Amino acid sequence: MSFFENFNLEEVGQELVTVLTTYGLDIVGAIVILIVGNMISKRVPKTVTKVLSKKDVDKTVVNFLASLSRMSIMTITLLFVLAQFGIQTASLIAVLGAAGLAIGLALQGTLSNVAGGVMLLFFRPMRIGDFVEVAGHAGTVKAVNLFTTEMATGDNVQIILPNASVWGSAIKNFSFHDTRRVDMVIGIAYEDDMDKARGIMLGLIEADTRALKDPAPMVVVSELADSSVNFTVRIWCNSGDYWPLKFDMTKAMKEAFDKGGISIPYPQQVVHMVKE
Repeated sequence: MSFFENFNLEEVGQELVTVLTTYGLDIVGAIVILIVGNMISKRVPKTVTKVLSKKDVDKTVVNFLASLSRMSIMTITLLFVLAQFGIQTASLIAVLGAAGLAIGLALQGTLSNVAGGVMLLFFRPMRIGDFVEVAGHAGTVKAVNLFTTEMATGDNVQIILPNASVWGSAIKNFSFHDTRRVDMVIGIAYEDDMDKARGIMLGLIEADTRALKDPAPMVVVSELADSSVNFTVRIWCNSGDYWPLKFDMTKAMKEAFDKGGISIPYPQQVVHMVKE
């Protein structure tokens, strides 16, 4: 009962009145700043997303800039709230800067990944959905985040690479251009008619609607190999038709050669037996 005996309701009321009188306007101002800042931080990212989407900016960049704008506005809002209570934000920023420098020195590898992510997001050497070969790995780009790049191989195996290694290596983007060239090497026997074989291959290429007319396809004798006369076949097509055209053309040429009496020889060697 001693606690309640010593508890003076009148003194507590006076203290509350003093606090509200001294800091009341500051508290109300801080609440208003928080409400307004929160509203702005929600609307600005939506506006950024809407404007950039109309300009066909890559989705990854749009999401990054929207998140960055929200974080920036909330940080500025917090600084205004602190300033409302008389806290020197300049000193606070200096302390945060010093702490950030110390953390940065301890996390150099992580920050290099962040820097690589920013470079990838702004220069966009690859986009989501592109098939690329980078840092010794090949796959379809699924996401480019601040720290890592996520890819999926052709058999749907996930690959996660640190952005520093991605940005610091050569990037081979197979999806960047609208068209690609299918390169094939087809060998026939030395006894076969080269002009006939070439005519068969050109006929198959011209009959396939996926093969582009410009640039024109090329079928030339490129090598007199050990067991065969080799043709180099080059066909231009849309990037999405590359593998279907290559597979179908390989099968079609074998079947057409069989019908036309053109043989595809096995590797062979001629051995001469010398008797004493």
